[in-house]
Amino acid sequence: MWKDVRTQAPPTMSTYSQAMDKFTKSATAFMENVHHLTQARTAYEEAMQASTAIRAGLDAGDQALRSLMKQLQEALNVHVGEPAPDRKGPEAVRVEVDSKADGEGTPRDKALA
Repeated sequence: MWKDVRTQAPPTMSTYSQAMDKFTKSATAFMENVHHLTQARTAYEEAMQASTAIRAGLDAGDQALRSLMKQLQEALNVHVGEPAPDRKGPEAVRVEVDSKADGEGTPRDKALA
């Protein structure tokens, strides 16, 4: 972990020159390509905005589909005779038969009874 000071060569002008040359070349190469970092950041932000917009559109579409499916289920239940969810069932209809004095109704009354 720690370097042994006794085994290091004393710094020389040659060591300094080599390090400066390496630094200059590396820094120059980095600066020539730093625009790629800016482009990558811009592309990332565009992708995230597009992803957010697409996700919002898909979420809205999913909600519309759920709503439509609920309406279809309710319509089917009404036509099949099962009570639709979130609604009361149909009320029973009471038919009163108007009968004659002798206890018999008209043919229409009998059909309604």
